[in-house]
Amino acid sequence: MDPNLIGNFIKNLRKNNNHTQQEFAEMFGVTYQAVSKWENGKNIPDILILKEICKKFNVDINEILDGEKKKKIFNKNIIIIISSILIFLITIFNLSKNRNDDFEFKTLSSSCSNFNITGSIAYNSNKSHIYISNIEYCGGNDTTEYEKIECILYESNGNIETKIDSSTSLENMELEQFLKDVKFHVDNHSAACKDFIESNVFLQINASDKDNNIISYKIPLAFEESCYID
Repeated sequence: MDPNLIGNFIKNLRKNNNHTQQEFAEMFGVTYQAVSKWENGKNIPDILILKEICKKFNVDINEILDGEKKKKIFNKNIIIIISSILIFLITIFNLSKNRNDDFEFKTLSSSCSNFNITGSIAYNSNKSHIYISNIEYCGGNDTTEYEKIECILYESNGNIETKIDSSTSLENMELEQFLKDVKFHVDNHSAACKDFIESNVFLQINASDKDNNIISYKIPLAFEESCYID
C-alpha cells in the first residue's frame, strides 16, 4: 500500500472528473489541504472516505490501494468469452470457503491513555496491510530534547516478539515533534486477519536523553472488532 501511488490515483481521478481540490474536498467533508496531502503521498484517506470515493466515482478499492486503474477490454467477443469463464469460476469459488478477494477494514486504536493512535488494517483471504497514520503523545508536557528516539511496531505470540517495522530519529528533538512524522505502512504482513487478533500487536517507544536516561512506553493496539472473512 504505497501512499504515493494512492495519491497519484486520487489526483488523476479528481482531474479526470474536472474537480478542483476544493470541490473534491467538499464532497467528502474535508479541507483542500487534506486532499493536497493525499495527492502528495503525505497521508491517505481514512477507511470511510476511501469507501465514499469508491462509491462516488465507481472504482474498486483494490484499484485505489494498488494505485492503478484496471484496463478494460472492449472487444465484444473477448468480453463474452471472459464473461463465460468468470461465470464458471464464480460457480466453482462458491462451492469452496474462504475465497473472498474483497478487502475488509478494521480500525486500530490505543488502549493506553497517554497516546492517541489512528490506524487501520485492510485484509482479505490472501493478504493484509497495516497502516498507522497518527501517533500523538497526550501524557503531559514533555519538553525534553532527546538525543535518540525510536518507535517500533511489534507483534508478540507468547514469549516471542517479532519486529514488524520501526522509525528512528538521531536528531535532538522532543517526543511530540518526533511522533508527528511517524507513520507505518506495512504490506503483506499476514495472510490471515485472525493472526492479528490472536497475537499482541503493540508499539514500543524508547527515548534517551543526553545523560543516557531512557524513558520507554509500551502501547498495546486494539482492533475495532474480530476479523471475519466469508
